[in-house]
Amino acid sequence: MGHPVRTLERGDWSARTDAHRARIEALIGPYLRARRTGATHPVIDFLFTYYAARPTQITRWHPGYGTVLLDAPEYDGLRGYRVCDGAATVSEDHLLDKADLVAGTLRILEATASRPPRLGCFGLHEWAMVYRTDEKRHSHPLRLGAAGTDAVVESNRLVCTHFDAFRFFTDPARGRNAVELSRADTVANEQPGCLHATMDMYRYCLRLSPLVSADLLADCFDLALTARELDMRASPYDLSEVLDMSGRPYLPVPIETPEGRARYVTEQTEIARRGAALRDKLVDVARTLDTASHTARNQQVTGGYDS
Repeated sequence: MGHPVRTLERGDWSARTDAHRARIEALIGPYLRARRTGATHPVIDFLFTYYAARPTQITRWHPGYGTVLLDAPEYDGLRGYRVCDGAATVSEDHLLDKADLVAGTLRILEATASRPPRLGCFGLHEWAMVYRTDEKRHSHPLRLGAAGTDAVVESNRLVCTHFDAFRFFTDPARGRNAVELSRADTVANEQPGCLHATMDMYRYCLRLSPLVSADLLADCFDLALTARELDMRASPYDLSEVLDMSGRPYLPVPIETPEGRARYVTEQTEIARRGAALRDKLVDVARTLDTASHTARNQQVTGGYDS
């Protein structure tokens, strides 16, 4: 198989598995239990519905590519794994299957990291999604009503750089944005101050799992949860009756006021700072995977190893 460079005994990796599950439990344990009863949550659901994730994808521990787990027969049959004599590792075949995804992920991560964060969008993308329309994306009422929400959009510049937010703008709002965004220009426009660019690191980890370790996935999920909370607290919706994982209501960041905008920028800046550190880690992992995939492909072509 060639690449794995680290071996973990069962006692070691079992302890890491337990610690990972405890971490996810601390983050969203009550949410996961409520979800099993059919309950919904307007803030946290997004991290599973929009990103098409299942709870097991974040609760199951993976070591990442390049590690052998000894005495790990329970990994037999899991997507991406090869188990031989009870020893489990993410397979080289799986790496090669995901080589294009690895390369594309690395491209957008490096492009995003190369730019300075743009702050001060004030989360107006959520407001632009309900601008001059009777349709809402959530069942909760608008804090300022429809007319008040429209007035906030009209009194501010829309400077969204994230296509996956922009594509949900109403038609009148799209023309107000500083840039007409398209899917083809995503790499050219993504920047690290954007809350959704930060949340997307969680998506990249999901897509690359189990090539990426569950520890890095949990780090990105943790930050995505923080970003999502700010996203919705700064939105036009009244979420004061919705409780977070600590049982506290989601109090608004009123970006229609100078104080609210200042608070938004402060929290956005801290999220961007944390995001930059995680992006650097994810870039390093993606570069390592990209190099390993090229090496494996070249060895296959030259017959340099027995797969």
